[in-house]
Amino acid sequence: MTEYHQQSATEVMKILNVTTQGLNDDDAQRRQQIYGYNVLEEGKKTSTWAVFIGQFKDLLVIILLVAAFVSFLLGEVESTIVIMIVVILNAILGTVQHVKAEQSLDNLKALTSPIAKVMRNNQLIELPSEEIVVGDLLVLEAGDYINADGRLIESHNLHINESSLTGESIAVAKSTEPIHHSNITIADKKNMVYSGSFVTNGRGLVLVTAIGMQTEIGKIAHLLDTAKEKKTPLQMNLDQFGEKLALGITLICLAIFTIDLFRGRALVESFMFAVSLAVAAIPEALSSIVTIVLAFGTQKMAKENAIIRKLYAVESLGSVSVICSDKTGTLTENKMVVQEVFVDQKKIPYDWLNPTNTVEKELMVKALLCSDAVERDQKEIGDPTEIALVKLGKQYGLDEIQIRAQYPRQAEVPFDSERKLMSTVNQMDKQSIMITKGALDVLLSKVTKMKTSTGIFEMTAQHRQKIEAVNRDFSRNGLRVLAIAYKEVAPQQIINNSAERDLIFIGLIAMMDPPRKESKAAVASCIDAGIKPVMITGDHKITATAIAQQIGILQDPAEAIEGHALEALTDRELQEKVQDYTVYARVTPAQKIRIVKAWQDKGHVVAMTGDGVNDGPALKQADIGVAMGVTGTEVAKDASSMILIDDNFSTIVKAIANGRSIYTNIKNAILFLLSGNAGAIFVVLYATVLGLPVPFAPVHLLFINLLTDSLPAIAIGLEPNNKKTMKDKPRNIHTPLLNKAFTTQVVLEGILIAISTIIAFQIGLSTGDTLTASTMAFTTLCLSRLVHGFNSRSKESIFAIGVFSNKYTWLAFLIGVLSLHAVLLMPMLTTVFEVAPLTTAQLALIYSLSVLPFLVNQWYKLLFVRSRS
Repeated sequence: MTEYHQQSATEVMKILNVTTQGLNDDDAQRRQQIYGYNVLEEGKKTSTWAVFIGQFKDLLVIILLVAAFVSFLLGEVESTIVIMIVVILNAILGTVQHVKAEQSLDNLKALTSPIAKVMRNNQLIELPSEEIVVGDLLVLEAGDYINADGRLIESHNLHINESSLTGESIAVAKSTEPIHHSNITIADKKNMVYSGSFVTNGRGLVLVTAIGMQTEIGKIAHLLDTAKEKKTPLQMNLDQFGEKLALGITLICLAIFTIDLFRGRALVESFMFAVSLAVAAIPEALSSIVTIVLAFGTQKMAKENAIIRKLYAVESLGSVSVICSDKTGTLTENKMVVQEVFVDQKKIPYDWLNPTNTVEKELMVKALLCSDAVERDQKEIGDPTEIALVKLGKQYGLDEIQIRAQYPRQAEVPFDSERKLMSTVNQMDKQSIMITKGALDVLLSKVTKMKTSTGIFEMTAQHRQKIEAVNRDFSRNGLRVLAIAYKEVAPQQIINNSAERDLIFIGLIAMMDPPRKESKAAVASCIDAGIKPVMITGDHKITATAIAQQIGILQDPAEAIEGHALEALTDRELQEKVQDYTVYARVTPAQKIRIVKAWQDKGHVVAMTGDGVNDGPALKQADIGVAMGVTGTEVAKDASSMILIDDNFSTIVKAIANGRSIYTNIKNAILFLLSGNAGAIFVVLYATVLGLPVPFAPVHLLFINLLTDSLPAIAIGLEPNNKKTMKDKPRNIHTPLLNKAFTTQVVLEGILIAISTIIAFQIGLSTGDTLTASTMAFTTLCLSRLVHGFNSRSKESIFAIGVFSNKYTWLAFLIGVLSLHAVLLMPMLTTVFEVAPLTTAQLALIYSLSVLPFLVNQWYKLLFVRSRS
């Protein structure tokens, strides 16, 4: 591919066969046939119907669908309806979430201005941006959005804001001169302009060299379209859990079915009971419960300024072990602010200036006169560095418009990137004063004198050395430095470049895009929680390093690396060294994806924060993308999983705490469901092995699924945050949910529930009435599971976390108890649910047995479980 930035403007025009008159209509039409339209292409999207069908691919869902079909064939219509309602509801929720998430390319399209000004047939015309072709001459003015990539042909003080592409907050001064380097980043190609950026100052003429998907923003669109979204740790855990659970339940049900046949039970009856047991054992409401818990989590986080776009991202936050953060607008304020000045031979913080000191005030006044930026009605117009000067003046009661009216401008020499200087001539106290501002390395060579509060003196070698030392100190701290000098000129003197000599130095003004006030504390909180913060930015290494050191991300300067050095590393080398770096500067969008992937390949869960178009692909690649709500582009927001309303990095820390608590709550809810289901299975196994009557009717299992499973599980999922959660390290995502410790706990708690139920069942059998025995077993199982909901709230004792701290568990318990007693006592329900009337003594016995597992659990937690979340 031709490196247009290395060639002169004339050579590029010759290569593309273009003259200063622009293309004619025939040539434009021919080129459009060759290059196509200036639009971004979309990859093939999955239809909503296909997404909906895809929700049924889960193994547990397939088993439930088979069970529903068999139930229907055997006349168990109620079971079929309940199962299908749960499965279809879950599929609808999943489809809605997916459809909402896929909007990135639409917003990329909307980013570019719909109208462009081009030269055609030697005339300036306006046409739709999609009709721009390679070879067109774009005319740019302040305020214009740029519609295509191109080589700059003419530049008149042209400054372009490219922050959405490069991450650099300062507008770039453009030049037409060739750059004789090939391996340089977008930000360093000063003679090129890019689609999606906009003109802040000046004007220019651009020869279009790339349109549509060939532009830099088109390459980002391609990265967005090809970046793969990873499943969250919870989704992967639930997938593994579903496979193991399905296998276990299938084996158990087959065993019971075989034993029943061996004992002489009818085939249909044995099969029906095995299917009913499978339905009872599979927590079919699990997906819906998880969705509901996550939805409640999103509501809570929205109140804390974090909007969740992708439901499962709530839990993903709790697993985050690395946060890759953009610098500009995320960790910093995304605006230039004066930090220090050097005047009267001393360094002074910006808020310690003394406006009664004539030299200090003169420095601020002259800086305002030699600039064009204004601020009115909270709107800032102009170059960010000049806006910083305006804000400094306002802090000391100096209004830029009033100052410029008091000392009117008579002439000017605009800034250009070659001279690195700007000069104005202003009438001040009946004198014509030329004020020059710009880069110190250029300005100092043109200075012969310096001004202090005691007068004007010849500039000595010692003075120069001191000024240069101060400038180096400012630069090491990531500050952008402007030098200010002046001299008196003749009233009618013609001002040009040659007049910028024999100047009087007055001072330096150092500014930067400062860190947000909350960033340092937020970074410290991340480190305390075992989370590694990493800065990834398109800005310069010096600036990035200075900010990272201020907020605590960077301890050793050797931990910073630039994009060109990163490009030299293979993916394998990067994976091996990724933990050695905490600051990545001057990186491209593709390199951001490489960094995120390298951390993921090391087994980490990665959050990526950003606000620009250039952050979009990495936001999508990350396990959780976090976009800025105020300064973020729509592309960044739509590629993300979460949006920060307040653009505050510290909000992420609160979100992580919520995510950790939500995962713990979901895990506790699953523990509750499985231990209760295990209790039912153990009772059935006991009765089957001993050849006893069936302890539960299919309708009993259906009732348990509806009331003693779902409501308490949801209530457990809404357990308030544990304050200790951020003291723990991020959990290992490779640890399966159904691990040895978790399975052991499920089995032990299930055995406790089964023992109480079996005792009630045997006592019922001793009466000689099978229906009474079944009713006592059913009632004991229901009540013990409802009480067990309090056990499952936490690893700690209920007295340690607060008996009444979760009102939802009490509400679920009361609804379950009242519903159960309605079944036991209301005549029209006793027949439907196949229950026998119970005596007061039998009910009292059932109540005692139901509380027994709870008491054993609480005794164990009080004695053996240490206080930890």
